[in-house]
Amino acid sequence: MIARRTLIKRAAMAALAATASGLSVRPGGAEPVPNSSGSEPAKLKAPAGACDCHHHIYDAARFPPAQPGGRFQQNARVEEFRLLQRRIGTSRNVVVTPAAYLTDNSVTLDAIARLGPNARGVAVVHPTITDAELKILAAGGIRGIRFSLGDPSTAATIIDMVEPLSKRVSALGWHVQINMDAEKIVATEDLWNRLPSPIVFDHMGHVPQPAGLNHPVFNLVRRLVDKGRTWVKLSVTYDNTKDGPPFYADVTKVAQAYIKAAPERMVWGSNWPHPNETDKPDDAVLFDLMAQWAPDEPTRNRILVQNPEALYGFAKSA
Repeated sequence: MIARRTLIKRAAMAALAATASGLSVRPGGAEPVPNSSGSEPAKLKAPAGACDCHHHIYDAARFPPAQPGGRFQQNARVEEFRLLQRRIGTSRNVVVTPAAYLTDNSVTLDAIARLGPNARGVAVVHPTITDAELKILAAGGIRGIRFSLGDPSTAATIIDMVEPLSKRVSALGWHVQINMDAEKIVATEDLWNRLPSPIVFDHMGHVPQPAGLNHPVFNLVRRLVDKGRTWVKLSVTYDNTKDGPPFYADVTKVAQAYIKAAPERMVWGSNWPHPNETDKPDDAVLFDLMAQWAPDEPTRNRILVQNPEALYGFAKSA
């Protein structure tokens, strides 16, 4: 039997080695998180101020959803999200109003208030919203509006709302966030070139596989990024990967290409609690992909810390 003193010494040496290699070591070890498979912490050490720029909060008891269909998520409150933060090491976050709440942003505003100055939000609104209501959202930490233009039967917005609302929120310094499939993004190229506000494309523009970098949506998003007003959320969605976990090799090629071209316009998001997935992914594995997507630490820090500061107005890190 190994002596207790030897075990302690070996554990200390392992912790020191992990710290030196950039891996995170957290007291308490494994910790499961609802709506996330696995339980081990992320291996990649998150830098101070690292931001999860895309997740949702659901809280049926306090904020009953307007559209409580199949995509409503249980155990996805602020309390559960804090467990996710502990597991992957992020300390800033952006709450995105989920489809189940339509244009009711109360759950998002509440989450921002509870999570404090390290939280921001993206709302869903209609053109009927008043200027006074927009100011209330701004005071509550909202920094953009989202258009999730997939299934018309569940979508809270339509494409015709994008341009008029872009004009209004541009004056607030906000962006419009676009969640559309690749073919629709390409078909609407003229619209993106007209918008006065910054644009953020969800989930890497949903570049489909196996076409990958050869699909027209990648080149279109790249052209928009080069104009200096467009951003891309680096997040894995499970309808645009054929390779799947744990390496997501096809998605990794897309992420690496975006980062190589314009690291200053990339942000990262978990997409927790993964509302479209029955089999939840491992969020630690998803975060660890950043080590492959951006192997050098300065680039990772830019994507995880400095870029969110610029896009969402967080205080600059020391």
